[in-house]
Amino acid sequence: MSLDPNTTAGFAIIVTAMAVSAYLTRIAGFFLMRFVVVTPRVEAWLRALPLAIMGSILGPIAMHGGPAEYAAFAATAAVYFWRRSDILAAFAGMGVVAASRWVFGI
Repeated sequence: MSLDPNTTAGFAIIVTAMAVSAYLTRIAGFFLMRFVVVTPRVEAWLRALPLAIMGSILGPIAMHGGPAEYAAFAATAAVYFWRRSDILAAFAGMGVVAASRWVFGI
């Protein structure tokens, strides 16, 4: 049996499967953390995780991006160190890259 993603039904099934898998991944973390003793070391690891994820996203961009990506990278880093907010930094980076591409066409 094959699933044709070009049909409405195939697309709906694929999107539903992705949503279910994303949700199960999310709740699995909460379920599995019930069995982990939160020591100071584990707590430090959990606090460092968002910045590590942001770094893993921005690392390849810093190595292979263009001017818009470099500006967004700088804006993301600046906003994060200024406000200490991962979400705000991500939105700033997205805004800078979108504005750079729109204004300068790069």
